[in-house]
Amino acid sequence: MPGRTSIVIKLVVVITLCSSLIFAGALGYNYYRSRIILEQELESNARNLALSLVHRVETELAAVAKVTQGVATSLEVGRYTEKELLSLARTTVEHNPEVYGVGVAFEPYAFDAATRLYAPYYYRKEGKLSFSRLESCYQNHPYLSWDWYRIPRESGRLEWSEPYYGEGGKALMATCSVPFHGGIGTSRRIRGIVAGDISLDSLTKLVSSIKILKSGYALLLSHKGMILAHPLKEAVMNGTIFSIGDARHDPSLGELGKKMVRGESGFILNTSLAGVRSWMYYAPIRSTGWTLAVVFPEAELLENVNRLTMTMGAIGCIGILLLTVAVLFIARSITRPLRSLTAATHLLAAGNFDGVFPPLRSNDEVGALARDFQVMTESLKEYIRNLTESTAARERIQGELRVATDIQAGLLPRMFPPFPDRPEFDIFASMDPAKEVGGDFYDFLFVDEQNLCFLIADVADKGVPAALYMMVAKTLLKSEGQRLGEPDRILYSVNNTLAADNDSCMFATVFCAILDTGTGEVRFANAGHNPPLIMESRGIRYLTLKPGFVLGPIPDTPYETEVITLQPGDTLFLYTDGVTESKNREDELYGEQQLLAALQRAPKDDLAAMIHFIRKEVTAHAAGAPQSDDITMVALTYRGATKREPGNNG
Repeated sequence: MPGRTSIVIKLVVVITLCSSLIFAGALGYNYYRSRIILEQELESNARNLALSLVHRVETELAAVAKVTQGVATSLEVGRYTEKELLSLARTTVEHNPEVYGVGVAFEPYAFDAATRLYAPYYYRKEGKLSFSRLESCYQNHPYLSWDWYRIPRESGRLEWSEPYYGEGGKALMATCSVPFHGGIGTSRRIRGIVAGDISLDSLTKLVSSIKILKSGYALLLSHKGMILAHPLKEAVMNGTIFSIGDARHDPSLGELGKKMVRGESGFILNTSLAGVRSWMYYAPIRSTGWTLAVVFPEAELLENVNRLTMTMGAIGCIGILLLTVAVLFIARSITRPLRSLTAATHLLAAGNFDGVFPPLRSNDEVGALARDFQVMTESLKEYIRNLTESTAARERIQGELRVATDIQAGLLPRMFPPFPDRPEFDIFASMDPAKEVGGDFYDFLFVDEQNLCFLIADVADKGVPAALYMMVAKTLLKSEGQRLGEPDRILYSVNNTLAADNDSCMFATVFCAILDTGTGEVRFANAGHNPPLIMESRGIRYLTLKPGFVLGPIPDTPYETEVITLQPGDTLFLYTDGVTESKNREDELYGEQQLLAALQRAPKDDLAAMIHFIRKEVTAHAAGAPQSDDITMVALTYRGATKREPGNNG
């Protein structure tokens, strides 16, 4: 039928298309990751190969440099006759096969007052030891102006010359030059240069012999970019990387050459030097400033990856074709029994949970689906009944919590100023619970005509248990405050009452103080609460409190009264740990130092504005993070004593 055929076609098209897309994505990702992994492995292998070659080259060069430095040191510490000098040079060449030749070139008249230039030179020639005088070899061009002499003389340190062809243009060589000195202290002067020659034939053969894949190779460049070793012999000493770049009008070769000359190392994809896309790793030879590079043709590297990808693609196409045939067969078998479920599910979707599902005796997924629909219908009816009951219960609890919030708010002083006829002081407070009800509270009351008791407290935990404990503790503190009138006695009495029946081990921190409105004296005792801040004319600081244990856990805990005196205009700022322990999304605390800094910026003359300012600062620090604890603050400013009529306490 058309409807059934339409479902089958849609199912086949969707599954086949999705499978094709998934396979194409997986194949593409596999190819991409294979390339990345291959390139990473290539970089590691290229680095190891290049550094291994660099080490082998450095070893040969270091041997020549060490011999040359040894001769220079010998000339500095001893005075040699001509015979001894010639013997030293000859012996050095004889006993060091890695050295092609050794020459000692003196400054004018430095060897003999009667001889201007003197430069003996022993070297190997056709397997035998030969001798010559460098000053006679360069009669029209004295050695004083040659690079191997002039550059180390000016720099005062070991230098390697640019490679050159020696022995009649047959051998590629380089010279290590080391200056040696004479004299002591201020009379110390350069006497000449020791030149140690090395034949680069073994190095160039070593580098040129490296075979990488089918057509990869290694090459060696001098510190001026001259090609010293290359599989193509005609490229050796026949141009620099810069001249090749200019000839090809390719500025990238020039940039690469600059990096090599600067002694950098790197791993790059380059098409210019090799003529084909190739990966190159280059590293410096520190002692000479040369650069060694290894080149890997990209096509050869990716040959196996491309072949594997093509094979996987062919297998995937065959698999998708077989999948399409299987989906077509299964889809046609599924759609027949599904039609019988359609009418029943329409009734279920319309809200008729009493509809009857057709009996299906098959044990496949369609039969299981029909049975699950029947179970789901019964479960759904049960869930709707339970949801109705739980929703009603939750609404009832929410209503009770709203009433509890109003009751708790009514227990705290909310009218400000609370004593409008008492100009000796100003007081303002606020409490923001973390849940519907909280465990923080504050209070203030006159214990007699002149003494104002004010306190702030924080019950452990939050929510309904803390709120219940808060109501008990607040009632006790208020009644005992009016009866006893001293902070230590108030805390002692309330602690004993709370500890008498405290199976839940609840506790509260309390800071209780009494202000003498006539003198500004404040008597206070602390039960494990945060230290308040005092704002005086000389600045803002935290009060240093004597330790006191929290209220509730242990009976007969002693508390001690301390005394400070407020001057007119001084302010006490009390708070709970919900302020300093407020967290942002990174779990960073607001902290005492940030509170101190905020109070320094806050309004000083308006206590309500001060507390609202701190509340905004804490909210800004939280940056949208949920409030983790109740936030309560109390601020009191002493204005100074005034004359009052007897019996009027506001």
